[in-house]
Amino acid sequence: MAALGDDLLRIVNQLQDLVFNTIGTDSLDLPQIVVVGSQSAGKSSVLENIVGRDFLPRGSGIVTRRPLILQLINVEDDETAPEVNEAYRNPTQARRSEWAEFHHIPSRRFTDFGDVKREIENETNRVAGSNKGIVRQPINLKIFSPHVLNLTLVDLPGLTKVPIGDQPADIEKQTRTLISEFIAKPNSIILAVSPANVDLVNSEALKLARHVDPLGRRTVGVLTKVDLMDHGTNALDILSGRVYPLKLGFIGVVNRSQQDIQGNKPMDEALKAENEFFKHHPAYRNIANRCGTQFLAKTLNQTLMVHIRERLPDIKARLNTLMGQTQQELASYGDNQFSGKEHRGSMILQQMTKFASSFISSIDGTSSEISTKQLSGGARIYYIFNSVFGSSLESIDPTSNLSALDIRTAIRNSTGPRPSLFVPEMAFDLLVKPQIKMLEGPSQRCVELVYEELIKICHTCGSNELSRFPRLQAKLIEVVSDLLRERLGPASSYVESLISIQRAYINTNHPNFLGAAAAMSHVVTNKQERERKKLIEEERARREKRRLKELGANGTETPEDDEDAATEKGDTINSRKLVGKAGRSMSPAIRENGAGALAAAVNGRSASPARLAGGARDSFLTYFFGKDGAPQQPGGAGTPGALPRHVSQSQEPTFSQSIRRVEEKATHRPALSSSLVRDEEVQRTTEFGFGTADVEPALTEREAMETELIRALISSYFNIVRETIADQVPKAVMHLLVNHSKDVVQNRLVSELYKEALFEELLYEDDGVKKEREKCEKLLQTYREAAKIIGEVL
Repeated sequence: MAALGDDLLRIVNQLQDLVFNTIGTDSLDLPQIVVVGSQSAGKSSVLENIVGRDFLPRGSGIVTRRPLILQLINVEDDETAPEVNEAYRNPTQARRSEWAEFHHIPSRRFTDFGDVKREIENETNRVAGSNKGIVRQPINLKIFSPHVLNLTLVDLPGLTKVPIGDQPADIEKQTRTLISEFIAKPNSIILAVSPANVDLVNSEALKLARHVDPLGRRTVGVLTKVDLMDHGTNALDILSGRVYPLKLGFIGVVNRSQQDIQGNKPMDEALKAENEFFKHHPAYRNIANRCGTQFLAKTLNQTLMVHIRERLPDIKARLNTLMGQTQQELASYGDNQFSGKEHRGSMILQQMTKFASSFISSIDGTSSEISTKQLSGGARIYYIFNSVFGSSLESIDPTSNLSALDIRTAIRNSTGPRPSLFVPEMAFDLLVKPQIKMLEGPSQRCVELVYEELIKICHTCGSNELSRFPRLQAKLIEVVSDLLRERLGPASSYVESLISIQRAYINTNHPNFLGAAAAMSHVVTNKQERERKKLIEEERARREKRRLKELGANGTETPEDDEDAATEKGDTINSRKLVGKAGRSMSPAIRENGAGALAAAVNGRSASPARLAGGARDSFLTYFFGKDGAPQQPGGAGTPGALPRHVSQSQEPTFSQSIRRVEEKATHRPALSSSLVRDEEVQRTTEFGFGTADVEPALTEREAMETELIRALISSYFNIVRETIADQVPKAVMHLLVNHSKDVVQNRLVSELYKEALFEELLYEDDGVKKEREKCEKLLQTYREAAKIIGEVL
């Protein structure tokens, strides 16, 4: 069993050399004993007693500022006993069969343990500095001796409460964090060192141990300074496990005093004095065989062997997992062997194909690496078409930049020196073309956004293997970017042509165009609606005012009420006179169909939408254009009905015909007072955004009607063109830019980069990738050797 235990310890030491010392990370979580204790609790003395040598630095403050991984390896004594004993009596001279080795100086063997102490101090200062700070990088020390048992111990900095001297302000936090990292590993055995002359409930080592090992299954308690307890007290209850139970128990030890250390008291004499103390002490003599440094070393050796035996299968499983992960990582860096031009050429072709496929799949949405956090690839292009471009077009007001003065000026300029008898059609063409030009900005911006998105897709294409070759990746991106830049010009030019085509010919015969008759109907209906609402509001305000006055007079009429009643009566009479006067000047058809609706609108009575939209609308349309938008034929009554959206060119009156009828009927229209005309002008400019009367000169009634008519026609035709552009621009961009790039990207990459003279340059590997591959290869080899070592005993 002892031989098997020694083999297990040897295996762990070999694994530690391979994994920890070679790679620099304890990824296997190897079994080891971690020494934890407060500052000046006696940790260093316990370790020196176990080794039998004075080799650890001492002093005030924190001396151990780096973890010390101590491997004790038992070797055979090849010297005679007298020579060994003679050397042992001189503590400054090492036995010939004892030596120490540091991992950072593998070629040097230390036989003088005073040099070992100085090397620990120098290495600590070299890495941790001289400001008393601590670092996580450990010092690896191996001690070969025939007088030690095989053990692996980790000495950690002592816990401290108050910073002293140059120590950092958070030294306690740093120390606790470092200790917790080591003792939290399930394969670590905790050696909690506590002084016996301090109450056990204040032991910082046991507090930390209980935090990670609440059941005490892997904690060994060590009581130091048992000989320094007050007279009449002892630690028998603690050592017997009655105060703080631990599965592995407590062991009491007696270390050398400070006077013994300064006087270089030999270690063998100190160990003999320790044995004598426990044998002759009245409280401890019955448990003397379970106290002392020798029993502690034997217990740790056996505990560690059992722990290794239990954890070795888990270590092997962990090792297999690490080997698989490392193998997969190494495969991601690719093969480093490029033998022959054919192999290099096939590698370049393979990377080109992967890059082109990734570019196309990102656009089509078939990529295996689709983000769930944000839109990307083809989804972004769809978003540009429907949300960005569509919203930009919808936000354009076709007549927001046209004031009433602009429209009136255009009408006058299109007639030349002659006064106009009706609205000229040239004015409509002159005004609508600049408005269509406003669609070009959002359209060109749509092309640019899609181009930018394709460039982003290009930069995110490729695989991890392609990152090995930064020059090849840069060339692939450069070629695709040049291709996209070439296609940007034709796409932009075609979109510009789409706008120019719409401006080249104004098709007023479009099925969806509002037309002159419908536009005039729209203008007249809006005017009637505004007048009706105005009269209703005035009537409502007058009634509200009368009601308030009645409430104020407690229900009795006042002279003001009489005055209001008279005013209302006068208004009613005036409205009737106005209706009658207008009726006398209208045709019989208007008097029959429109008089009732007009009187209702003037008097503020509620009229059904059918009456307003039927009777009044028919009468005014008949007044301007005749029944159903066609000229009245002598003797023909016409068929009443709603005005169709589109009227054929033979039936629909032109602008000239519409306004001519207005001029012919002008003598029959009632004349409004100048104040009413001004009120209508103010109302019209406020509702349609023509400006205010203070900014622009007042429009005559005819000019206002012409302006509204032109504005309605412009809006109607602009909406037709906007729908066309919203449909045609995305199609043009997809055809000329997106789809064309997808179709030719593979051929372009091959024609530009598949050249034998470029193979060596393109397959140049990044230095960082080389280092990572070498690291993975080394790590994988280490794991394979570790698996071979474990296979010897499993």
